[in-house]
Amino acid sequence: MLRTVAPPHPSPSPVPRVADPDRRRTSASVVLRSVLEHGPVARSTIARLTGLSPASVTDHCARLARLGLIREAAAPRRSGGVGRPHLPVDVDRSRLVVGGVHVAVPYTTVALLDLRGRVLAERRLRHEGVDPSRVLARAADGLAALLDRVPQSRPLGVGFAAGGWVDRQAGTVVEHPLLGWREVAVREVLGARTGLPVHVDGHARALADAERLFGRVARGSRSALHLFAGTMVDAAFATHDEVHHGPRSQAGAIAHLPLGGGTEPCVCGRVGCLQAELGERTLCRRAREAGVTDGTDPAQVVDAAAAGHPVAVRLLLERARMVGRAVRLLTDVLNPESVVVTEIGVIHRPDCLTALRAELDEERAARVVPTSFPDSVSAVAGGSVALDVLYRDPLGVSPELT
Repeated sequence: MLRTVAPPHPSPSPVPRVADPDRRRTSASVVLRSVLEHGPVARSTIARLTGLSPASVTDHCARLARLGLIREAAAPRRSGGVGRPHLPVDVDRSRLVVGGVHVAVPYTTVALLDLRGRVLAERRLRHEGVDPSRVLARAADGLAALLDRVPQSRPLGVGFAAGGWVDRQAGTVVEHPLLGWREVAVREVLGARTGLPVHVDGHARALADAERLFGRVARGSRSALHLFAGTMVDAAFATHDEVHHGPRSQAGAIAHLPLGGGTEPCVCGRVGCLQAELGERTLCRRAREAGVTDGTDPAQVVDAAAAGHPVAVRLLLERARMVGRAVRLLTDVLNPESVVVTEIGVIHRPDCLTALRAELDEERAARVVPTSFPDSVSAVAGGSVALDVLYRDPLGVSPELT
């Protein structure tokens, strides 16, 4: 079984300079992140970007190559046509993978991702009851089936993401009110069933890490807010390449913040909470009441709007405007450099993004973008939990080589 090592704290920049007591692990992380960010990239460029010595970069690249994390690019690059050609290195996507498990309310998504966060395979498992033992057992079996399709791949570990209160350090879902889960030992259960290291986090923080590592806009931002408005509504905030967790990973619990102009009753007894206003159950209920759909899948509302149904369009635009008010509320407090929104209307319709931005002043509106993973949100969320651990401590992948 592979060993999981607690990740070091990163430095402020996207390719941080080394200032950590555990210099070897930190330096390896710095080099691997530099390759991820800039690869294919010459070793001399890595040294310049990171402040490490050329000899140190060469040593770390050799170590990372032995671990199967990087490889030399096929074609060398020449520097002005003089001297020996540069042999750039890049992330090796050929063999190593991570598993991803994302538990939503109606279904679980299992997936395999390569080291650049690209989804290689995924499968959606509709719940047959929400008993956590059964859900996690089916997820483990689903991952095994995906791995059977790629026998040449070596799994490094499994990332698990879900809504609600998820304690990353303890590896548990402390509370998921819509599933009725309490104190579910996810790391222990999935680890026993898969034989792999399992890493656990909330899905908004997982997606914030995905954006930080692989995204289009938030990558490199000094501060970033991620707002997730799906069946569950929560948020994550990152500063200086670190997603904030807080004690017992309770940061980002925004479900019961009041939203100006909200009218929807909440289960907590108040009116206008973010969860009540922005949850997809509310969108689907309103669509059923208006005769737009007869189901509980928000994608049906998007499909109806695409087919020209005016009420479906109105419902999505109204929801986008309410999301914009939520963004305004959160940015008033946090003032992030960038804002990423995962919401089905904003993902699929430019008019919804426009409606969201109209609730903000011009400066803040320009910072708001949809998720970088519109077609694979759940798969990326699960896998990125494991990939975040990898990029923080690549030497922990194979301890005998450290």
